[in-house]
Amino acid sequence: MQVDHHDLYTDFPEMRDAIDVLKGCNAHFSRLFGTYHRLTGKVEDLEAHDMPVADFTLEDMKKQRVKLKDEIYHILLAFRSGQQHK
Repeated sequence: MQVDHHDLYTDFPEMRDAIDVLKGCNAHFSRLFGTYHRLTGKVEDLEAHDMPVADFTLEDMKKQRVKLKDEIYHILLAFRSGQQHK
């Protein structure tokens, strides 16, 4: 089965530097990043190995991942906006 990889560095290549900075200096962002990374690993592992799991469980995990990604993206935008005003 083909599994799409959802890595934040791949999805937001223009934000690589901001991701690195925020991971190092913003505890909330770092926690979100870690949670997103772990959740993505679980989803991809389930999909890659065709493990038995209820559809709603997998879909719920994917919805959680989308919410995390959205929050991460908004933090990145705010950070970049603040950097441009310096």
